[in-house]
Amino acid sequence: MTGTGNDTIVAVATAPGSGGVGIVRLSGPAAAAIAREVCGGRALRPRHAHHVRFLDAAGEAIDDGIALLFAAPASYTGEDVAELQGHGSPVLLQAIVARCCALGARMARPGEFTERAFVNGRLDLAQAEAVADLIAAADLTAARAARRSLDGDFSRRVEALADELLAIRVHVEAAIDFADEPLDTLGGTELATRLQRARADLAALLAAADRGRRLRDGLHAVIVGPPNAGKSSLLNALAGAERAIVTDVAGTTRDLLRETLHVDGAELTLVDTAGLRAEGDAIEREGMRRARGELARAGLAIAVLDARDPAAGRAALAGDLDGLPQVLWLHNKADLLPPDAPPPPEGELRVSAVTGQGMDALHVRLHALVTGGGESGGGEFTARARHVDALRRAAASLEAATAALAGEALDLAAELLRDAHHSLGDITGRVSADALLGHIFSSFCIGK
Repeated sequence: MTGTGNDTIVAVATAPGSGGVGIVRLSGPAAAAIAREVCGGRALRPRHAHHVRFLDAAGEAIDDGIALLFAAPASYTGEDVAELQGHGSPVLLQAIVARCCALGARMARPGEFTERAFVNGRLDLAQAEAVADLIAAADLTAARAARRSLDGDFSRRVEALADELLAIRVHVEAAIDFADEPLDTLGGTELATRLQRARADLAALLAAADRGRRLRDGLHAVIVGPPNAGKSSLLNALAGAERAIVTDVAGTTRDLLRETLHVDGAELTLVDTAGLRAEGDAIEREGMRRARGELARAGLAIAVLDARDPAAGRAALAGDLDGLPQVLWLHNKADLLPPDAPPPPEGELRVSAVTGQGMDALHVRLHALVTGGGESGGGEFTARARHVDALRRAAASLEAATAALAGEALDLAAELLRDAHHSLGDITGRVSADALLGHIFSSFCIGK
């Protein structure tokens, strides 16, 4: 990560287009002086709005608007920040930016404002990432979850757990200094209890973070089943459009068809696949190979069976669903069943992609699977795959530390606790490498 805070940066923060409001943002030690020059020498009082004219080097007006100054450290970046709000014309905004650069500012890199906020302690790394998540939120549910992460809900839980692990590490390190004493006399029982409690807290946080990851990234679901079970009809019914070709000919679907859906605010990437069976021509066999490859990386398999003969469908899928995180069994073509047909097994759904029977229940179930069972907007926060990975590494280290402690291998336990503590630090950026920080902030838009 390159250094920050030694110079003053400038960027167009928002430019909605002609007729709207555009903002040019400055941050750094010369932000106030540059803004004063652009505003014709007018001194800006911190946290007061000033109606000004923005002038070029010859003193000619570029635009007029509002100027605001936020003095360090009480600003977004922790540095002096000036915002010049004018008309949304890109031509005028770029002229103001050019004037700022002529006075000593430089163009900001993508994400550099938020990077400076992180470096200056205004945000931790998880909160900084939540800024990007908030901007990218596709619906109100995701926006509210990102807002909770930005407010520090996720970070506070991570820090509380990290503090507890640090206290446990201190206890173990102290016990190492008295290696001649039995661990029981050094509070070994209390230590084991605290470690088990920390593992339970970590498991709960991991589950919540995984729900937050799904809310942010969506769930990758693959529709599988034997030929003519109604997979493509189901995709069309969920998409609300004729996305897939539907015929009575077995093997119509040969390639993968992807569709991104929003199910009550939760994103679902749905992939329709070729029907799985033993035989088929060369093209169909290639389609089945691709279907199985897609299954290998799916978070959810929607297994579609013909409700008139579900046993045959299960036999066709034998072995293909082994090891998948989640499987939802659907008995399709319910409209072709007699009225006295027995219900499907518990936990499985009966639907008709043609008539819509059971589709409301399917939407409810899909939403629960995408969000991990959490209610929409109910206290969740956004998280990323790297956060979940860090929590899983911490959980594995804690499990190993528990075993080491049971065997009174205190040196090993202390090392494993250190690893778990560092994994948690990766989330908030307490111990993150510069390369990781550079990768994260480079994905932001310029002006943030």
